[in-house]
Amino acid sequence: MTPPPYVPGHHLLDGRTAVITAAAGAGIGGATARRFLEEGARIVIGDAHARRLKESAEALAAEFGAGAVASLPCDVTDEEQVNALLELAEARHGRLDIVVNNAGLGGTADLVEMTDEQWGTVLDVTLNGTFRCTRAALRRMKATGSGGVIVNNASVVGWRAQRGQAHYAAAKAGVMALTRCAAMEAAEYGVRVNAVSPSLALHPHLVKVTTPELLAELTEREAFGRYAEPWEVANVIVFLAGDYASYMTGETVSVSSQHA
Repeated sequence: MTPPPYVPGHHLLDGRTAVITAAAGAGIGGATARRFLEEGARIVIGDAHARRLKESAEALAAEFGAGAVASLPCDVTDEEQVNALLELAEARHGRLDIVVNNAGLGGTADLVEMTDEQWGTVLDVTLNGTFRCTRAALRRMKATGSGGVIVNNASVVGWRAQRGQAHYAAAKAGVMALTRCAAMEAAEYGVRVNAVSPSLALHPHLVKVTTPELLAELTEREAFGRYAEPWEVANVIVFLAGDYASYMTGETVSVSSQHA
């Protein structure tokens, strides 16, 4: 089954300022950056890969205008870099409306062979990084009193088992739990916190680190018999970030049939 036609923008995020982590390249973060711009948002994008980030920001600025796009290298394992990214959004646009925590790191290793370093690295980027960004965003949103939205990127692996993914699955399950708890705390000052849970959204980096056999197996599990396009996941992030989801908080939305 082929993907549906690309959905045009509908001004769902007009005037909003959004920060998106891990937004360089052709994956979900990059697709989200483009979708947000198409919906009228101003974006500040971060990524640990400075060269790819610069190229992505320049390309988006050329298409949508320099005033709509800013970027700053950001490693989410470094709290100072996280704070600097959010401060750039406030300095550039005077406000922070939306934060999309997309940064994550995977890998494949059976548990009996997994090292402490492998476990710790995946957890530090994927779970602790989401925690650092969520904490920094909530501190700012609480102080301003003007509300806001946080959208985290989880994974169906946080719900179901997959061999070789103990570290990644534990991290993504943690992101889901973090989302629920943060939402309960943030509600009193008008901030919503939700998550998306994709299964297989194919992009060039994933192809490089995944075997063709595993990609074929994962694709066969999908109800549509194909992988998701990154922009299809980004569409759901747009929904959660916008006003149509005004009464949703603490939810993890599966962008797949593989939620169990």
